Amino acid sequence: MNLTITKQHEGTKIGYYLRQELKFSRRLIKHIIHGGGEIRVNQTRQTLRCILHAGDILTVMFPPEQKGSHMIPEKMPLDIVYEDDAVLVLHKPAGIVSIPSRLHSSGTIANGVLAHYEKHGLPYTFHVVTRLDRQTSGLMLIAKHRWSHSILSQAQKEGTVSRAYYAVVEGHPEPKKGTINEPIGRKEGSIIERTVTAGGQRAVTHYEVIREIEGHTLVDVKLETGRTHQIRVHFSYIGYPLAGDDLYGGAVDRIMRQALHCHQLQFYHPITKEPMHFTAAMPSDISQLLQPE
Repeated sequence: MNLTITKQHEGTKIGYYLRQELKFSRRLIKHIIHGGGEIRVNQTRQTLRCILHAGDILTVMFPPEQKGSHMIPEKMPLDIVYEDDAVLVLHKPAGIVSIPSRLHSSGTIANGVLAHYEKHGLPYTFHVVTRLDRQTSGLMLIAKHRWSHSILSQAQKEGTVSRAYYAVVEGHPEPKKGTINEPIGRKEGSIIERTVTAGGQRAVTHYEVIREIEGHTLVDVKLETGRTHQIRVHFSYIGYPLAGDDLYGGAVDRIMRQALHCHQLQFYHPITKEPMHFTAAMPSDISQLLQPE
């Protein structure tokens, strides 16, 4: 990771700059120094006491990260929307799992990203910030290393990482614009399904109808929280399951996966603090679903 020092930070020691400006914890700094990483200024290795000057290039090289047993690099095509030293934004197609599990030990987005890192000599593991279900398509935010992941995870908790989805639901929701505020938890007796339950976690979904056709409605959905299967569970709960979502009551006669696509992603960059905004066009299978029969 390379950072150009501005005049604002002229005369600052590296240690102070890392802690105060970049929000590095003392633990992370110690891990970099003693765990196999390096801190350099203008390609020369330096200590935390080194004084920075305007125009200096500060390089932080993170130590190699431990990877889980299923985190095996596998070459696969990745639709990379944006990439820099701290973050990776991907456009995930439907049908691919995000992270390896007992049922899907390979062929996941994580496996592909690790191969991408390996190709470019990056010693990182997979840090997903906004995860998508297997059959949900669209934009995914991935942090490249532990530091950017910690910042973005906190930002997500604070609500400054926002996502918008296209969803096609069965029927015609009323009202046309509203909020579903119902807690979600695991369904008793199932390791997969979620349900609205009084003992669940707070879950808030905002929606607005975009277009209605016979039997279906296209809605734009924004998440205030990010519970597992949140959009699918909420719309099923109010009587309008997603088309193709047979797990939660949707029919599969028109589409063979839940009609859900993350089309918009916004966040503040963990290093520059600049606002980042990305969009992804609606996939063809959802577009075809909206055509008259």
